[in-house]
Amino acid sequence: MPSELLFDISTLDFSNVAVSAEEVGRLNPQAGDMRHLDHLIWKNDENTMALGVKYVRDDEFWVPGHIPGRPLLPGVIMIEAAAQLSSVLYKLKSKEDRFLGFTRCDDTTFRGQVVPGDTFYLMVKEISFKKRRFISATQGVVDGKLVFESRITGMVI
Repeated sequence: MPSELLFDISTLDFSNVAVSAEEVGRLNPQAGDMRHLDHLIWKNDENTMALGVKYVRDDEFWVPGHIPGRPLLPGVIMIEAAAQLSSVLYKLKSKEDRFLGFTRCDDTTFRGQVVPGDTFYLMVKEISFKKRRFISATQGVVDGKLVFESRITGMVI
């Protein structure tokens, strides 16, 4: 049975940019082929929930090899995109510019495919926030369908 979404996205303006691509780049060190978060569409005032977006392009490095003739976004990249959104939320809340490392993912389930041309919406909801560590519930949505979910832990390194 599919999980419910972490929060109601039906009233959000998906054309909104709450945190720009430039700001995402300033907050997260991932660049080039390893950047998997384009911008944030929405975040709440407390910086405990956010909706981000990754535009899945047909020129990404994984497309030719995963799977030839039928490219599928690798699950590890879905998790990485959610970890990047979780890190942005942590930095916005903490107001610190410390390096964060992804330390674990738990309760991960893949429920659908993500392919080039898709708009991959990422949802994050804070579970725990401490000075050096955070835990986030994360989900990925394509065309209104939940395609993945995971609990992600990160910490200051």
